[in-house]
Amino acid sequence: MKFPDLLIEAIRRSEIPLRFEPGAEEAVAAPVTQLIRTWILSHAPESLRSEFDDGQKALIHDLLQELDGVRELPGL
Repeated sequence: MKFPDLLIEAIRRSEIPLRFEPGAEEAVAAPVTQLIRTWILSHAPESLRSEFDDGQKALIHDLLQELDGVRELPGL
């Protein structure tokens, strides 16, 4: 399963009263996705000083790919 699909399903199961117009779920998901992207990027190391920083940068890259729906979520 991809993150965008998981988020849309969560929105559909929620009790948020949407007007069920085409694209309503995506419109709700967009600011949530942007918030998560900003949060993930806030943890990026400013410079690569160690192997830990390299690993953190690689993890952030993987998380952003999952957030964008480029790769499947592991274990789902």
